[in-house]
Amino acid sequence: MRTSQTSQNMKCGLSTRHIRFIALGPAIGTGLFYGSASAIQMAGPAVLLAYILGGAVVFMVMRALGEMAVRNPTSGSFATMPLNLSGVSLASPQGGLTPLKCLWWLWQM
Repeated sequence: MRTSQTSQNMKCGLSTRHIRFIALGPAIGTGLFYGSASAIQMAGPAVLLAYILGGAVVFMVMRALGEMAVRNPTSGSFATMPLNLSGVSLASPQGGLTPLKCLWWLWQM
């Protein structure tokens, strides 16, 4: 279900809030890097293997989200992707995937 370009204006630009969050990411990453030294000392190289595996999973998910954003650019977050790609049936609360149902599926896995 695509909307017309006249009703959906996209703008290009970063606000100060965006720049602050971009600057916050490396600070958190550095803290995790320094904090992992004690875990590596206790568990050995298995921690590095777990980090590499987790990083690969995150990389694949972000790559998939990037592909979806390039294929169907919308002015909204990634939460608008199910509505645009599958129609109202999956994204609507009446019969689709509500956050509560997604949480239930997560705990079932």
